[in-house]
Amino acid sequence: MKKRYLIAGAYGLAGAALAAKLISRPRDVEWAEHSAKLHHADCSRFAEVDGVRVHYQEAGDSDAPPILLIHGFCASTFVWGDVLLPISRMGFRVVAPDLIGFGFSEKPRRGEYTIDSQARMIVRLMDELGLDRVALVGSSYGGAVAASVALDYPERVGRLVLVDPVSNDDVKNQPLLRLAASPVMGDLISPLIIDSRRLMKWRMGKVYADNNAHLFDAARMAAHHLPLRSANTQRAVLTTLRRWNAGRIERDAHRITQPTLLIWGEDDRDIPLRHGERLHALMPNSRLVVFRACGHLPQEERPDEFAGLVAGFCKSGDR
Repeated sequence: MKKRYLIAGAYGLAGAALAAKLISRPRDVEWAEHSAKLHHADCSRFAEVDGVRVHYQEAGDSDAPPILLIHGFCASTFVWGDVLLPISRMGFRVVAPDLIGFGFSEKPRRGEYTIDSQARMIVRLMDELGLDRVALVGSSYGGAVAASVALDYPERVGRLVLVDPVSNDDVKNQPLLRLAASPVMGDLISPLIIDSRRLMKWRMGKVYADNNAHLFDAARMAAHHLPLRSANTQRAVLTTLRRWNAGRIERDAHRITQPTLLIWGEDDRDIPLRHGERLHALMPNSRLVVFRACGHLPQEERPDEFAGLVAGFCKSGDR
């Protein structure tokens, strides 16, 4: 009997702790409140896209050839922080938006949060900014968004760069993502998973190649973690995960005819290099470049080489 009471008490304490965690979350992450700590805050802008406020960063001459950068799942414009200005200095107008539901963009309760809806947002943002045609760069989940833009709005994409892109649904088989996506339990547990600094540190240790783990310092940790603390972001993350449907990218890869640069980290454990080799074989006008001793985020792990490679590809008319 005593053991039963102890177990019940433990469950009660755990439930109370969970409730306190859920209640204490900030509702949203506000740019005005955190801009002083934001990378390139002077480059931040806001646009209204189909009634939704979208945060983006922009650098470079407004008349220069445009490059648009799309971040990945649970990320924000921060992933481009080391390459935004260097690429712009190489002669480009660089635009890096936060996808709807992430970073400092709005997180509507009834948002679609699908790859297709994010692709539509990118095109609408281009309309707002007067960009008829861009070189489109997508990282991870953002690679699936970029590929969808190239497939559905081919006239809007001159060149395509896919950085360790999501091209199927394999990544959803990771244990933490399966748990977060599960009914009921996912709603209770996912805020704790998403908000955990310790878990993020462990997770980013696996995202980077082993020899680059030192790059994930306290400042980078704080920047990655900040947007994920809010209730609205956590809801958007969970909805995105449950509506994840990326199989079309690999299935229709042969229809992407734009000159395409595939950039892969040799040590990517999230989306292994074999996925890049398969995409390269399927895409008729593609080139695959592998960064040695690099994980899932070449733009953070090897920013100088990454910026030079992307700029060179977007300037060149050669294949």
